Amino acid sequence: QVHLKESGGGLVQAGGSLILSCAASGSLLRINAMGWYRQAPGKQRELVAVEFSGGRTNYADSVKGRFTISRDNAKNTVSLQMNSLKPEDTAVYYCNARGCALDLRDFASWGQGTQVTVFS
Repeated sequence: QVHLKESGGGLVQAGGSLILSCAASGSLLRINAMGWYRQAPGKQRELVAVEFSGGRTNYADSVKGRFTISRDNAKNTVSLQMNSLKPEDTAVYYCNARGCALDLRDFASWGQGTQVTVFS
C-alpha cells in the first residue's frame, strides 16, 4: 500500500498565500505522477496541478500563474505553493499519486484531504 500524508491548508484572507505539502510512503517502487485535486461543496473533484516524472506539469486554467507545484522525487514529496488566493479557491484539497508498487502493480492513492478556506 502507498500512503499519502498531507499538511498545510487552513484559513487565509483573499490575496494571501498557503503551501500544501504531501509525502508518499509505503510499498512504492516508482511514482509517475504526483499532484493535487480539489473539491468544493456541491462540485466535482477537479485537477489543480500535477507534475509528471521528467518535470512536465499541468495546471488548471483557473490557477495558472498563481499556483506552483513542485516535486522532490528523491523524497517522494510534492508541494503546492498557492499565491493570490481567491474565495473561489475554497475547497478540500487532495494529494494524489500514481505509479508502480513494489509488487509491480500500478497504484493510485489519495490523501485524506486538507481544507483550504479563503475569505474576502
